[in-house]
Amino acid sequence: MSKPVKITDTILRDAHQSLIATRMPTEKMLPIVDKLDQVGYNAVECWGGATFDACLRFLKEDPWERLRALRKGFKNTKLQMLLRGQNLLGYSHYADDVVEYFVQKSIANGIDIIRIFDCLNDLRNLETSVKACKKEGGHAQIALSYTLGDAYTDEYWMNIAREIESMGADSICIKDMAGLLVPYKAEKLVKALKAGSSLPLEMHTHYTSGVASMTYLKAVEAGADIIDCAISPFALGTSQPATEVMVETFKGTPYDTGYDQKLLAEIADYFRPYREECIENGLLSTKVLGVNIKTLLYQVPGGMLSNTISQLKEQGAEDKFQEVLEEIPRVRKDFGEPPLVTPSSQIVGTQAIMNVLMGGRYKMATGQTKDFLAGKYGKTVKPFNKDVVKQILGDTQPITCRPADLIAPQLAIYEEAVKPWKQQDEDVLSYALFPQVAVDFFKYRDAQQTKVDVTKADSKNGAYPV
Repeated sequence: MSKPVKITDTILRDAHQSLIATRMPTEKMLPIVDKLDQVGYNAVECWGGATFDACLRFLKEDPWERLRALRKGFKNTKLQMLLRGQNLLGYSHYADDVVEYFVQKSIANGIDIIRIFDCLNDLRNLETSVKACKKEGGHAQIALSYTLGDAYTDEYWMNIAREIESMGADSICIKDMAGLLVPYKAEKLVKALKAGSSLPLEMHTHYTSGVASMTYLKAVEAGADIIDCAISPFALGTSQPATEVMVETFKGTPYDTGYDQKLLAEIADYFRPYREECIENGLLSTKVLGVNIKTLLYQVPGGMLSNTISQLKEQGAEDKFQEVLEEIPRVRKDFGEPPLVTPSSQIVGTQAIMNVLMGGRYKMATGQTKDFLAGKYGKTVKPFNKDVVKQILGDTQPITCRPADLIAPQLAIYEEAVKPWKQQDEDVLSYALFPQVAVDFFKYRDAQQTKVDVTKADSKNGAYPV
């Protein structure tokens, strides 16, 4: 039986991460929070992903302060974040005590829903995050990285959905980071996941290949409960389908969201001048706004394509682009057919480039390739090519346990290291994720506070008008 579809709006996280490299400052977000809060969204995605790093590194903002400010403003709407499982918001695995503490502090500071994913869909890498989220009373959503390949059958999706439900997760998300999911495959996928689990199902895709709105239509008709959209000024291109378009699509149908288009238009009007500003200052490039059909032709995410071109340019080997495109699927097959998402996309892509430029396959392997084949990122859906593993690792045996089982507790070490700069408990986590970037931010914060103190003192002494 059909029911109204819910929408999670990504304007405060993935929309600006995808289009303007996560550079939207908190001061641009807060004035519109009240209107966003009135829409009736399933949730607003506003934290996690690359926002944490960008806040500290580029915007000179405390990401925890941003979260607290947003929580204060949103009275009626759930706040959602994206978490890379055992990687948290970084690029390597952390010990369980760090993961547990990060989840605890995220929920304490205002997060309601944590979307947790792993680049290999290795559920072992999500166990600690899910348990920690449930312990703190949060909603744990497991996101499955969507990809294509022999191993990813309807049965695979049905079985993994069953496992996710038995883990205690509250909902499932299909994370189509590359825009590979086409409409009729979405219909089949939703039915397979619904056959394996009774959990609510959310769909997340990107407009990169141009089919995303149609994909959502078929997914909702097949039973998807929630879709991720972005308010129109920061929609389409490498972002999500536009919220207003999907609201209008389902109007007058059993899936009608009931959202007020006038209110959505006011929100869009608020963001439109900022979009123009981002075009003028070069933050928003027209390159990310078009349709990139090569995504579907080569089954390679848009970001991975542009990264490959840029690496080949640096080597003066742009003429090798076609050869590298043909090598990527071969390397992916050797590596157990992983989904191509950070960091697996970079590992596969860089190795494919090396194979082509070195004039022979696996003559040289990156450190990340060695770790990947050693099992340090987790288990792939298909086994690695044994000959390739032997060629690269020699007699070293890959690990078969959960990678984090080999990591000793780390929290006490980070607690000690951050002492000279610590002003709040959360500073320990900022430091754990991005040590040098965090220290640079802490120094900046101290300098700003000193300036304020000096100004106050001068004002009291009559040097400034009060």
